Parts: sequence; C-alpha cells; structure tokens
Amino acid sequence: MAKITFLGAAGTVTGSKYLVEADGKRLLVDCGLFEGSKELRQRNWEPPPIAPASIEWVLLTHAHIDHTGYLPRLVAKGFAGPIYATPATRELCTLLLPDSAHLQEEDARYATKKGYTDHTPPLPLYTVAESEAALVQFREIPRADAFTISPQFSVRPHDAGHILGSSWLELTITENGKQTVVVFSGDLGRYGQPILKDPEPPRRADFLLCESTYGDRDHPAGSVEDELAEVINGTAKRGGAVVIPSFAVGRAQTLMYYLREMEEQQRIPRLPVYLDSPMAISVTDLYERHHEDHDLQFTKEEQGGKHDPLNTHEVHMTRTVEESKQINDVVSPCIIISASGMVTGGRVLHHLARRLPDSRSTVLLVGYQAEGSGGRALQEGAKYLSIHGEQVPVRARVVEIPQLSAHAGKSELLRWLSGFQAPPRHAFLVHGEPVALNALRDAVASQFRWPVTIPSYLQSVDFSAL
Repeated sequence: MAKITFLGAAGTVTGSKYLVEADGKRLLVDCGLFEGSKELRQRNWEPPPIAPASIEWVLLTHAHIDHTGYLPRLVAKGFAGPIYATPATRELCTLLLPDSAHLQEEDARYATKKGYTDHTPPLPLYTVAESEAALVQFREIPRADAFTISPQFSVRPHDAGHILGSSWLELTITENGKQTVVVFSGDLGRYGQPILKDPEPPRRADFLLCESTYGDRDHPAGSVEDELAEVINGTAKRGGAVVIPSFAVGRAQTLMYYLREMEEQQRIPRLPVYLDSPMAISVTDLYERHHEDHDLQFTKEEQGGKHDPLNTHEVHMTRTVEESKQINDVVSPCIIISASGMVTGGRVLHHLARRLPDSRSTVLLVGYQAEGSGGRALQEGAKYLSIHGEQVPVRARVVEIPQLSAHAGKSELLRWLSGFQAPPRHAFLVHGEPVALNALRDAVASQFRWPVTIPSYLQSVDFSAL
C-alpha cells in the first residue's frame, strides 16, 4: 500500500525529505541538508536511513539548500535515477549545489589551517565534483502542466511564490487502479510581495503536507521601506556599514529591488552597495531571465525600460575572494549583502568578524534564523559570536526586519489552506519548530476541523490506514 516516510523537516525546519512508496517503487520528494544545531547537522553525516540505490526518482519543490543540498551525497551513496525539477529550479541548482560544495571545501581547508574540526582530517560533506555529478541527473518538468513520472506517480507543479521556480506539488499516486492525491506545500511565499506571483491556491487533496515555519506568528504589518530607511539612514549618519546576511536566492534580489526603489524615491542616500556573493550575482541574472514567474508590477517595470529594477545606482558585484577582502578597507558608509542568510558559513562571516565590533555599524537580519545558527544567536542578543574559532564581540546594532521573510506567516498559511474546495482526509504539518507546529495544528483544527498530525523524524505512515 502507498505510504510516506518523513526523512527530514519533521519536528524541525531543515532537511526536507519525504519518501513516498507505491507498488514497490520509491519517490523522494525534496532532498535537503539539515542545518542549524550540531545535532541536526550530524544527521547529514550519518548513513542514510534508506538505501539511496533503492530510490527510483527525486522530485523537487524548489532550489533552496534545505530542500536540495543533500543531493550530491545521495548520488555519491548510490542514487542513480532522474532528479525532476522545474526549469528555474534546475538552473538555480546548477549554481547552488556547486556553491554549497565549494563552501564546504573552503570551510574544511580553513579548519585545517586553524586547527578546529570534528573530523581528522577536516572533510567536506561532499565535493564540487560530486555536486556536478548530481547535476547530470537533473531532468526538467513543465512549470505548470501535469507530468508523468511513472505508472505510479504523476505531478503538477503550482506557483508557491517563495523563490524563483518554487512550486507546491500536486502528486497523484496510482496503485491497484486507485488514485490518491497528495499535496506537498514546499515552502510557501507571501502575498503581495515584489517580483514573484502570489502562491496559487490549492483545490483538492486526499492528503496534505504543509510547511509550518511561521505557524505560530504573523509578520509585522509595518512598511519594509520605512524600516529599511530607518536602518540605512541611521547607520550612514553614524558612519557605519550595514551588513545584511542574506539568502543568495530570493532575499538578495528582493533587497536590491527595495534599495533601488528607495534610491529612486530619494528616501535613502546612494551608498555603495556590495553584493558579495558570486551565487547571488548569478541568481540575479536568472531572476531577470525567467519571466514566467514575474508578477504584473515587476513585468511592467521591466518593460518600462527606465532602469534595471534589481540594481542600485552604485552597485559592486564582487565575485572574487580578493574583491571581497577589499570591502574590509571601506571605511565610509556602505551596504554589504552577503551569504549565508542564517550566518552559518560563507563570506558574511568575514564581514561580521570585521564589522560586529564596530558600534557605528548595523547587522540587519532579513529572514528566518534556525535554532543553533549564528543568526539566531544574534537575534537572541548574543554578546559574542563564535566565528572561525574566535569569540567576536557584538557591539554593532542588530536589527531584524521580519517583513522581508519569504515564508508565509500564520494567517497567510491559513489563507492558502482555505483554498481547498473539499477537506483533505488528513493533514501533516512539517518544516517547523515545535512551537510553530503546535500553534498551526491548533489553528487548523479550530478553523477547518481537519485531522492533523505532526510527524516525527523517520516516522512512516500508511495512507490506507487514515
């Protein structure tokens, strides 16, 4: 009988992996890395709970590393089947996966140099060569039409509004002549945000997996532009730098859009803006090329031809390590947008090591900060941040603008769920921390009266038993 096993994002936000089995065939929906606490990251190193060679296909909701970053290790451990993704998701993965591998190789080399490591010798989880081997197995599926994977599985992607190419998936399972529809929300975006279309409402499902990242709260209703202007103008007056740890996919492009709009409106000075992430630079090119995901307003601005809506007036695209290091020499007010968004690695660590001790500067948090991450430590008021084995004092101002999140808030999740024209037989809440999961479960049970389960890590559920 058809069943599902929760191999990740169960009781936690990261590591999305859902194994669907029918008629003896195995389909893995998403294949993400665990991020955040040491305990969660250790799962990436453990032997896979399911033999990778026994999986026939992988199907992706979107390109973020917590949904795709385990793919190179899965392939290295024996998975040999196709990896299905929308065109934009496939293209993004050609950037993200080698970049993820490169960062891991860099961190391993730095750990060797500095003498701190959990492994002797320090090792990356996977190499650039292994990430490139995984990319060979990618196959494109239509952006919005049905696609048959096998006699057991067919899928139709729908706009999720989270990042470029992001989809929630309507998976139809056929077994013994009976069809079962399972909806995977992936990561749902917000309504009325710039660049991307709003999430498409779902209509039907027998079973539902819904993300719960912000299941316990809504994002503040304040203006993003007002808060950005306050931070940037205040920091500029103090003579400091605004350091923005940013996800290279989605958040960096949204920030560039807002900064350009605010410069045009003369709400902020035209400061040097350093987009210090080779991947974010390349992703920006993809955002401008994949018009199928653009909302009407962004399309109008593109067609107007007055300016590039994703570039500020004085933008510096720093691809090389040497160019990145030169930003340390900038003493005048500036804005630095650099990965990673949760302060778990990458170039932003070097910028934070340089700017955190400076009381004139500001660190601006613009997205979800997972438990155990450097971003969560800053969010919770840490006085020191451990960076490359050293305790860096936090004297800079730390500000959070949660309205910039690319994840739907609680009321937006409920709005999306209200699209169902008939109730699912059962709903599973995933991709959330315990407080958020429990709050959304209570809200769904109260508002919709649906049966709701919060699955545990490695739990298997037989659909026929529900």
